Amino acid sequence: MPVSKTSLVTIFRSLAIAVLVTGLAACQPQAQPQEITVYKSATCGCCKKWVTHLQDNGYTVKAINVADIDTIKKEQGVPGHLSSCHTALVDGYVIEGHVPAADIKRLLVERPKTKGIAVPGMPMGSPGMKGSRKDNYNVVTFNGNGATGVFERH
Repeated sequence: MPVSKTSLVTIFRSLAIAVLVTGLAACQPQAQPQEITVYKSATCGCCKKWVTHLQDNGYTVKAINVADIDTIKKEQGVPGHLSSCHTALVDGYVIEGHVPAADIKRLLVERPKTKGIAVPGMPMGSPGMKGSRKDNYNVVTFNGNGATGVFERH
């Protein structure tokens, strides 16, 4: 059965479009790992474990050991009652304490109007704080005027 000229043109046009779309998709830039800067004490073991947790979840971590972490917290506007053992910066947000990588990812996708998120203290069972028990804890949002809210419950 002969194929008409119109059918051949349609087939070749469809093939050309498919090749073009496939080629363009292959040329799209691949998502780069999100870089996060972590300020921590050189001697804090749980901070090192939290850094590993971030790396295991696809983040590129720049860890900076500091002698006075409280100065970093004050400079970044972390309220004292939300303080933990390390402070991180990622894409304009402050991350305080043992925040799970999944919550950081959600923060960066949703982009709420907040200064940052925090896990106050050092709850057992949070990333970097593995142990025989698991405490319930909240990831809390905070901003410059002292307002806080619950971002996620664990």
